[in-house]
Amino acid sequence: MVNTRVNLSGWELDNPVIPASGTFGFGYEFAHWYDINELGTFSFKGTTRDARFGNPTPRIAECTAGMINSVGLQNPGVDAVIANELPKLKECFHKQVIANVSGFSLAEYIECAEKLDKEEQVGLIEVNVSCPNVHGGGMSFGTSPESAAEVTRAVKNVCKKPVYIKLSPNVTDIVSIAKACEDAGADGISMINTLLGMRIDLKTQKPVIANKMGGFSGSAIFPVAVRMVYQVYNAVKIPIIGMGGVQSAEDVIEMMLAGATAVQVGAANLIDPCACKNIIDALPAVMAKYHINNLTDIIGGAHV
Repeated sequence: MVNTRVNLSGWELDNPVIPASGTFGFGYEFAHWYDINELGTFSFKGTTRDARFGNPTPRIAECTAGMINSVGLQNPGVDAVIANELPKLKECFHKQVIANVSGFSLAEYIECAEKLDKEEQVGLIEVNVSCPNVHGGGMSFGTSPESAAEVTRAVKNVCKKPVYIKLSPNVTDIVSIAKACEDAGADGISMINTLLGMRIDLKTQKPVIANKMGGFSGSAIFPVAVRMVYQVYNAVKIPIIGMGGVQSAEDVIEMMLAGATAVQVGAANLIDPCACKNIIDALPAVMAKYHINNLTDIIGGAHV
């Protein structure tokens, strides 16, 4: 019997498979497809202090082996999430969740994180300093070690629960940023967010999406994500939640060998609402195929 359990900063998950923020709503939307309690947990929709409509449409563009989105952190705001979304979720999901927070100032990060940290349903705070879709704070906070560390310290000062910083791949040196977050007190790293991409419509000869550029995700970015997780694992001692183009149980194993303790699944959920369930169902057989009895034994195994 294989053991799929993993541990994120003292929080034990039944398995390492986690739907990524922005691809799974607030969870209950997927509950009519399958029992979402099968998930390790999930990261709910990126939440800001104030309600956001998001970027203008069109804001989705298809690509070979992926997609570009420029949704722009559309969400009802942190107070509405606590008052409305979490109670609905509690009816169908009986585990704690990851709260993904964003902000355009330190004060906004602090307010969102402090409020969500108090919620019993929240097991971990995931701080998005890397969204490439919003003009302003989202990208700038994550593009230098100093600013990422500043956000980390600010959020850690108001949170009792583990704080993971979600990093952007759109930087020259992601390792130095991860190390700065660790030094500033981060309990873990989530990586990678989307790459910055663009499509042009040949008929109109204009960018496909209104915001011109957006976050490129999907299976095409998987090798980039594996490489970055591998590099950061060498530099930090805190856990990594790996993500970026994960489509299968084999991808989960590969990401963990690179150094991830758990693995988020993003764009695949938008193609198949049962993507995470299918990965979880396949995981024991894939583990057996590669003679893996305990998933925790393979974390960073490619470095040995």
